[in-house]
Amino acid sequence: MATNPESILWPMLALMLWTLCVLLLLPLARYRAIRAGAVDWDDFAPGESARVPEPARRVNRALVNLLEVPFIFYALVLACLMTARVDATALALAWAYVALRMAHTIVHLTYNRVTHRFIVFAASNGVLVAMLLRLAWRLK
Repeated sequence: MATNPESILWPMLALMLWTLCVLLLLPLARYRAIRAGAVDWDDFAPGESARVPEPARRVNRALVNLLEVPFIFYALVLACLMTARVDATALALAWAYVALRMAHTIVHLTYNRVTHRFIVFAASNGVLVAMLLRLAWRLK
């Protein structure tokens, strides 16, 4: 079955939307900390002071995680599209990456067990490496 090349954009758009959702959680977490009296606005002037409560720091860190390594994913998705290397495997790998990044965020923002976060993070990076190597192999 042929894969519509543009279908590779859906996982990319899904991860972008997920990132924006986490971005929306950040002001809520900061507002809660201010409202609880744990911090004031100036505690966020340098990014975050040491006084910022852990729940607000955790949301910030989850957002940063979604802005670090995924830029490689975005580039790979666009490279697959531009070089006409979109097939069912590329699409499956892209969706697997998105699912693992979402799982990483959910673990981070809920019970936050570091070993579980690490496993999901490592798996997502493995998928990313597979995507990269597969694209490189198919370009030769």
